[in-house]
Amino acid sequence: MSEARIDQVAPGELRLAGVLDFNTGPQLREAGGKLIGASTGDRVLVDLSGVEKSSSVGLALLLAFMRDAQAAGKTLAFRGLPDDMRQIAEVSNLTELLPLEA
Repeated sequence: MSEARIDQVAPGELRLAGVLDFNTGPQLREAGGKLIGASTGDRVLVDLSGVEKSSSVGLALLLAFMRDAQAAGKTLAFRGLPDDMRQIAEVSNLTELLPLEA
């Protein structure tokens, strides 16, 4: 079974780690949405450097997190986008939509 998690590592900063696939996606979707909504600041940064592997589910999670942040009135940024997720985003023409931070 795949393992993945999303944790708050600092105020306004979340860390997504592990394997993002159909097994882990639903739990990460729920947990991430709650963490984004509960964040006390007006900006949330999601660090993706701990993602080991991702299917298209990972990209769907990022888009869902963007909707969660917008609904909560927060800005969102992603840092450390892994190569496999970047390739999926490029093929899907979604790279420009993702708020990526260097």
